[in-house]
Amino acid sequence: MASVEKEFPAHIRTRGSFETGDRAIPYPTAPDPLSVGVYDNHAHLEFADGDNPMSALEHLERSVEAGVLGVIQVGTDVETSRWSAALAAREPRVLAAIAIHPNEAPKLIETVEFDAAMAVLDELALQPRVVAIGETGLDYFRTQPERQDAQREAFVAHIALAKKHDLALQIHDRDAHEDVVSLLREVGAPKKTVFHCYSGDPLMAEILAHEGWYASFSGTVTFKNSEGLRDALKVMPSSHILVETDTPFLTPTPFRGRPNSPYMIPYTLRSMAETLGSEESVLAAQLARNTLDVYGAFDDFAARPVSPHHDKL
Repeated sequence: MASVEKEFPAHIRTRGSFETGDRAIPYPTAPDPLSVGVYDNHAHLEFADGDNPMSALEHLERSVEAGVLGVIQVGTDVETSRWSAALAAREPRVLAAIAIHPNEAPKLIETVEFDAAMAVLDELALQPRVVAIGETGLDYFRTQPERQDAQREAFVAHIALAKKHDLALQIHDRDAHEDVVSLLREVGAPKKTVFHCYSGDPLMAEILAHEGWYASFSGTVTFKNSEGLRDALKVMPSSHILVETDTPFLTPTPFRGRPNSPYMIPYTLRSMAETLGSEESVLAAQLARNTLDVYGAFDDFAARPVSPHHDKL
């Protein structure tokens, strides 16, 4: 019989495989806990990072101590989508999003593997704790112009999948604002459309507000040079903002460059509250409601009984 580690490994990615440089650095100091609990709209708990990489359970336990009640775990290919769905099935504090990342999609289209990958996602989308298609979208920062048509083709296919299963859509949009908006309008956006790690300006925020789309703010909103993001935050209706970590990336100030984790949400939320002139607890309550409006309550879905090997996740 295969070990639980083989069936469900603690990590299937390392941050070092995506970035150059030494990642042997400590996790940041835990913040003071929130008085009103919130949810992390977007995280990748499958990554190993830092001096002592945490398992998914360790991330979640530290997060609850900080007032973060649950996490949307996000897949970026077939392997991580399966991993995300499996974690959500085992862990009541996790819901899953599944997709082929826009930087991966053109390669699959070129090798005629994209349809098979989407068929796997179509099956995973039937699982009750899979609540979103994402992250999908357009990334013109890392994709060469000659491959952008394939990326757009993949984005349209993901939009169709979200609508087929009546799931939320989590969008990755990097240096492609105009085309993302144009495609959503052309083919019709799902009822719940979220711009993960919102990176647009206040004018784009006005578009999101008009269309009824959501903007999810990450640690980037705390960066010194992100005044435009803070201005965009002020434009968005309070009912259509979310908060996320994008763990293990985009760690908020004052720990930029260190490993990230859902327990870091309070740093970002407090920065957002300061920008908005809001009481921390009032904003936290609003963000929690917004998350549940998009994905449904975490305890509304049937989770598998906790395994005796749960600590291996």
